[in-house]
Amino acid sequence: MKLLGNIIWLLFGGIIISIEYLISSILLMVTIIGIPFGLQTLKLAILALWPFGAEIRMKPGNPGCISTLMNVIWIFIGGIWIALTHLVFGVLFAITIIGIPFALQHFKLAALALTPFGREIV
Repeated sequence: MKLLGNIIWLLFGGIIISIEYLISSILLMVTIIGIPFGLQTLKLAILALWPFGAEIRMKPGNPGCISTLMNVIWIFIGGIWIALTHLVFGVLFAITIIGIPFALQHFKLAALALTPFGREIV
C-alpha cells in the first residue's frame, strides 16, 4: 500500500513539490547564512518525494537552544507560509474519502515545514 500511495503521490504532484523544494534548497545554499535553512528544505524535499511510510520524530537527545532559535527564524522567514500551504491542500484533500491518505501526508509535511530543526525523517 505504501508503494502504491507513493506512486500515486508522485504522479499527482509529489515530484513537482519535491523539485520545488530542491530548487529552493539550492538557492538557499548559495550563501553561507542560508546553508542550515537549505539543509532543512532538503528534508522537506525528501519527505515530499516519498511521504507514505516515512515518519517524523525528534532527534535523540536534547535539541538545544540553537535548534529552537533556528526554528523561530525559520517560521518568520517562510516556514509559516509553507505549513499553511500544506494545511490548505490537506483540508482540500480531506473533503473526499479517497483524498484522506493524501491529506494526512500534507499534514505531515506541514508539521515538518513549521519546525524542521531538531527533527529527523525515519
